Amino acid sequence: MTTTTLATPLYEQPEVHERRWKILAVLCLSLLIVFVANSSLNVAVPTLARDYEASTSALQWVIASYSLVFAGLLFTSGALGDRFGRKGVLQIGLVGFLVAVLLAARANHIWEIIACRALMGAAAALIMPSTLSILVNVFAPEERAKAIAAWAAVTGGAGAVGPVASGWLLGHFWVGSVFLVNVPFIIIALAAGSVLVPKSKDPTHSALDPLGAALSIVALGTLVYALIQGPEVGWSAPSTLIAFAIAAVGLVAFVVVESTSAHPMLDMRLFRNAAFSTSTGGMILVFLAMYGVMFLVTQYLQLVLGYSPLAASLRLLPMTPIMIVVAPFTPRLVAKFGANRTVAGGLASVTVGLSLFRGLDIDTSYGYLLVCVFFMVSGIACTMSPMTAALMSAVPPERAGVGSAMNDTTRELGAALGIAVLGSIAASRYTHALGHLVGLPPRAVSAATSSLAAAQHVAGLIGGAPGAALQTAANRAFIEGLHLAVTCGAASTALAALIVLRFLPRQTPMASAGE
Repeated sequence: MTTTTLATPLYEQPEVHERRWKILAVLCLSLLIVFVANSSLNVAVPTLARDYEASTSALQWVIASYSLVFAGLLFTSGALGDRFGRKGVLQIGLVGFLVAVLLAARANHIWEIIACRALMGAAAALIMPSTLSILVNVFAPEERAKAIAAWAAVTGGAGAVGPVASGWLLGHFWVGSVFLVNVPFIIIALAAGSVLVPKSKDPTHSALDPLGAALSIVALGTLVYALIQGPEVGWSAPSTLIAFAIAAVGLVAFVVVESTSAHPMLDMRLFRNAAFSTSTGGMILVFLAMYGVMFLVTQYLQLVLGYSPLAASLRLLPMTPIMIVVAPFTPRLVAKFGANRTVAGGLASVTVGLSLFRGLDIDTSYGYLLVCVFFMVSGIACTMSPMTAALMSAVPPERAGVGSAMNDTTRELGAALGIAVLGSIAASRYTHALGHLVGLPPRAVSAATSSLAAAQHVAGLIGGAPGAALQTAANRAFIEGLHLAVTCGAASTALAALIVLRFLPRQTPMASAGE
């Protein structure tokens, strides 16, 4: 197996150059695993709620634990690959992912699934930075942009593969089978990667920042915990307030440590650059809106409109072609109107889509839902590439790895916060709307207010007119919660559009991959 040397870059070695496109296929397959795991589980949320009798907060943790751990470890895992070998870190990540999905498939309790999802997030953090680092070393500068475009396009494919495969599996097998979607991909990636992928590492031995990593995980973890548990235990409950306090202290400590460290995980001086800070914030808000809304809409399709998991996933499938069709026009829009106006216009489109979701009701047509999705996804497609370019342009070429890790981290942090923030807003409204139920035992009221799936289960046990009345009330309460969540999401993206229009530079050079 070829090993990188200081004298000869990998892309100049004949054996590596000859099989570079096969290596890219392995890297893309590895990346597909990361995104399929995130996109495939949303469609299973109602089934998880029913089979495991899970509360809304538990369901939020199932989704958010993956993104939270993923985001918290990205910087550190990238440095591990640079120091100890990218191929080895990639393979360890794939093996860890395989173990996690096999354990999740056999889980008997919701807390076991949450733990397995966190393990998947840790494994994904080893996989994703390694794929891009290896790609940059395998492809010569003149081919690198083309290779990175193919690498990035895989995320759109994952949005199509994951939900549909999970929907089909849920219709034929047990709920744990959705975690097995990735098993064939992992085995192929491991086998092909062991033969095709060359070894490489940074000869300068980039330093690690374990204290910064630990503080970031503590701050983000306690923040998400407080947001998710707040609706269930109360926003003024001691546990909620303590979690918020720990998150605040952890965040301040992280900023102080990173500002004074000789080898920071994240150089805080980068945030003085308007392009970097504006793009970072905008990326978080875009993914917050997308993941938060999809968490609620998949439940709406199945629990309110009554679609099966497969039927629900097929109705969300247009998100992928919309993204693929709209995204290629973004460079032209940037050239004509500027990055700031293009991104602001995209965020305005997301705001329109979120606002239209307020029209959802217990009998809304699929055509109306498709219009909402079109505006939201089209807007997201218009924001991704300009904000990535702006973020990368603010990072010195020798720190391109930091920019790449920051780009990935903002996406995963936005996804985790989207589930936590918008999910908690919807849950609080739902609980309040059903909090005045009369004529039911306290235990039944407690179950009904924990989640829509639980309320429907209680309604089925009661039966008759009282059961039907409870189900209708629960559906209405869920829709009220969804309306409030998308309203808050629309307000945040509208504010982001104004900030981007004011502070994002009109023109930013496209990021070039470094060695």
